[in-house]
Amino acid sequence: TIKDPAQYRALFEDTRQAIIPLLSERAATVSELAAALDKPKGTVGHHLQVLADAGLVHVVRTEKVRALEARYWGRTARIFYYEHLDTGDAQRILARSASEVGRLESARADTQAMEAFMDVNRRDVRVPAERAREFRDRLADLLIEFADEPRSGDTTYAMVYGIFPSSLSVLAGPDGTRDG
Repeated sequence: TIKDPAQYRALFEDTRQAIIPLLSERAATVSELAAALDKPKGTVGHHLQVLADAGLVHVVRTEKVRALEARYWGRTARIFYYEHLDTGDAQRILARSASEVGRLESARADTQAMEAFMDVNRRDVRVPAERAREFRDRLADLLIEFADEPRSGDTTYAMVYGIFPSSLSVLAGPDGTRDG
């Protein structure tokens, strides 16, 4: 469980957020991560060091490659558990996810064939706060189950969930008062 503010700062940065899931697949070198992220090795090395200093990744093995020693980085945990902080991360996660969905929808429109499964939906429902918390907890458990799946297949899928107070208006009852 992540509780240290330094770990939060280390984990919630875009490049480091991209590194962490890659290291769920397998241990990797700076060069492999840089190629996957299309970023300079120096940039990736810096971000790995920040993650290492926060105790989130470490060198899991080394290999002699010609005259150099290749360091393979891995996560310190398969799943990082953390409490939600109100740091604007929700907006950033949703914006990044919306951008990816938009890219996929454009690709589907361009090719008329979409091999990757995709479903995005929304429902607005008026329920008591306690019931909303129950749904949040069930969704969080499902996200953990999804993240814990054995790595296989050719496509990486993303799961996003959110539960929040909606701005949808409430209809007044027949007597003119709001129900509830």
